[in-house]
Amino acid sequence: MRYDSDHKQQTRAKVLKEAARAIRTSGPQGVAVAGVMAKAGLTHGGFYAHFASRDDLVAAAIDSMFEQSRVRLPVAGKGETPAGALAAYIDLYLTAAHRDTRSAGCPLPFLSADMPRLGGEARARFARGTADITAVFAGLLARLGHADPEEGASSMLAELVGALALARAEPDAGRSEAILARSRAALKRRFSLEPNS
Repeated sequence: MRYDSDHKQQTRAKVLKEAARAIRTSGPQGVAVAGVMAKAGLTHGGFYAHFASRDDLVAAAIDSMFEQSRVRLPVAGKGETPAGALAAYIDLYLTAAHRDTRSAGCPLPFLSADMPRLGGEARARFARGTADITAVFAGLLARLGHADPEEGASSMLAELVGALALARAEPDAGRSEAILARSRAALKRRFSLEPNS
């Protein structure tokens, strides 16, 4: 049977989507090749046409997770100011919907605790994804005239990820909401992103 020229790429994308879902629900160590292939509607035997190893699959899935989340990164333009773009991103990131999802969203809270247990390639991909997000924040902060945009961007990302992780861990719904609300307000105040700043 002959396939379209992009069939292999589409099949790989399906496998990566399922691997990313498995990472979000069970962590990188919980990714089973046979299970991922089955969820993608494929046989285990076809795995090596796309990936050299399970570790290769995990590293590629980490790239895919960052790529999926990149579409939500703040972008100034088309009437949106740098401050408005960052404020909107903070509002989107620190929400109950983002806190509660297990199938999408920023890969950092899902992956950060597992990184020390993974191999070098997975860690390199995670570091590259983190650096890309930080660079977007730094670019917007530079346009706002912040004295040290890289430091500010790193701090902003750390608070976003930390607040979301703590809100996910908090069993009391009210306290969890308070973590999100306080961090939203604190970040906007600290980076002068409030409307009247």
